[in-house]
Amino acid sequence: MKGLREQYLVDKKGQKKAVVLPIEKYEELLEDIHDLAIIAERRDEPATSFGELKKRLKENGIL
Repeated sequence: MKGLREQYLVDKKGQKKAVVLPIEKYEELLEDIHDLAIIAERRDEPATSFGELKKRLKENGIL
């Protein structure tokens, strides 16, 4: 992660046990996890071509 300066919490033996991240980076990671979960849920749905998508958006007045 470019430019990220994470900090680690270690136990008495010096083993990393936790990480401290800026809240903005934490929220980005949560959003990424959410997006990946949606992709996984929808992986078996049929794909829609770009042309079909444009057609539907035009029919719905979005384009």
